[in-house]
Amino acid sequence: MMLKPSIDSLLNQVNSKYSLVILASKRAHELDAGAQATVDSFESVKSVGQALEEIDGGTVINDPNPELKRERLKMESEERKAQREREQRELEARIRDEQNL
Repeated sequence: MMLKPSIDSLLNQVNSKYSLVILASKRAHELDAGAQATVDSFESVKSVGQALEEIDGGTVINDPNPELKRERLKMESEERKAQREREQRELEARIRDEQNL
């Protein structure tokens, strides 16, 4: 049974229980995927509890334009992938150069 944060304090941050569930779920998935925490420490060890703590702290809110956020996250993911590929090519080139010496 979850006592903290209370549903009353969470509903002060989000306008409906439905929105709270959706926001907590999405944020928990982000935390599981390695997203940076928005608070210094958590009481909960589980990602859903951590997401609720962040919502209660006011550091996580509903995005007014989720389509833009989704597009931005997709672009950031593609940029990270391209960077890893560049680093891999550079490493392979250095290895070839060292083998030719």
